[in-house]
Amino acid sequence: MRKDFSPADLPSAEFYRLLTAVVVPRPIAWVSSTSADGVDNLAPHSFFTVASVTPPIIQFTSVGRKDTLRNISARGEFVVNLAPADFLAEVNATGTNFPPEVSEFDAANVTREASLTVSVPRVAESPAALECRLHSTLAMGDCVLVFGEVTHAAVSVDVLEGSHPRIDLLGPLARLGRDEWGHLGPVQELGRIRRSDWPGDFRRRGEREA
Repeated sequence: MRKDFSPADLPSAEFYRLLTAVVVPRPIAWVSSTSADGVDNLAPHSFFTVASVTPPIIQFTSVGRKDTLRNISARGEFVVNLAPADFLAEVNATGTNFPPEVSEFDAANVTREASLTVSVPRVAESPAALECRLHSTLAMGDCVLVFGEVTHAAVSVDVLEGSHPRIDLLGPLARLGRDEWGHLGPVQELGRIRRSDWPGDFRRRGEREA
């Protein structure tokens, strides 16, 4: 049995809470930006993904017109820092609605690090950072989708195995529903099945053994 929910029958805030409870876990773009007045902003955005491979473009959503969106629109650049589990308190703190003249770097005691290809600082405590130039924005309802072309990736050598970041060492945070946050759980490796290897009778292992 299922219970049905219609966005037409619920207040938008209530349906939003439902969406964010079932679209989980969501990676966090810990976005640093700089205002036209030179104030460094840092904020977590949990509607975040890769939008394109070639060129490399990532995308996050600004729910409403916040400082991050205003800064990126003004300067045309930003950095997406990976939000590490060890910095849950700091990541959460940078989501506070400070006025534009207050830097979340300073309020949450987060360390700035110079970027290589953009003027916006990276988060020194983050194990991975993606420097971006604004590609485009797309208004959608009460939100704005922000697309950034990645101009440089900086990854700590402490989390690399060769040239590949190890997920267990990155330790990314994820957003869940309500005020819930997720940490990395068990990781399972499973290669994609090639068409030439597709079994004639595809059933789960337990079903085949029963």
